[in-house]
Amino acid sequence: RPGGTAQPLRLCPQAVHETILSNRFLIVRAKKLRCGREESRRFYREHAGRFFYQRLVEFMASGPMWAYILAHENAVPLWRSLMGPTKVFRARNSVPDSIRGAYGLTDTRNTTHGSDSPASASREIAFFFPEFNEELWYQQEEPRLRCGQVYYNAEGRVHCV
Repeated sequence: RPGGTAQPLRLCPQAVHETILSNRFLIVRAKKLRCGREESRRFYREHAGRFFYQRLVEFMASGPMWAYILAHENAVPLWRSLMGPTKVFRARNSVPDSIRGAYGLTDTRNTTHGSDSPASASREIAFFFPEFNEELWYQQEEPRLRCGQVYYNAEGRVHCV
């Protein structure tokens, strides 16, 4: 199942990319982009009104990032495990080799985002990749990925079938 991730990666884009590859995720799509404040507000709208909302919006809008669609057996829980706890202090102490433990600055500037469920992944994939048709991907590309008909295209930073 694909999982969505969008990452403000000014600090460590290559390290996170290498973590994705070394943990045998398939990169279905990758896109370098920049979200403005309004887009960032829309992305985090479920947190509107919470004390950290504005900090999330500002961080997301503060510079370029990479958005990925990742595929792996149990992609969502595996990615969340690799990210480590949301709270950077906890990540540094309990899982220092996690992405957030190694590169996070604060709880809202914690390096990376990961969907918390397959439903969230679908919604977040549609946000960052409106041209991506998940149903068509499952019908056409995913079966070939399962059969091992895949190669990594370093220039495009994605796996291809």
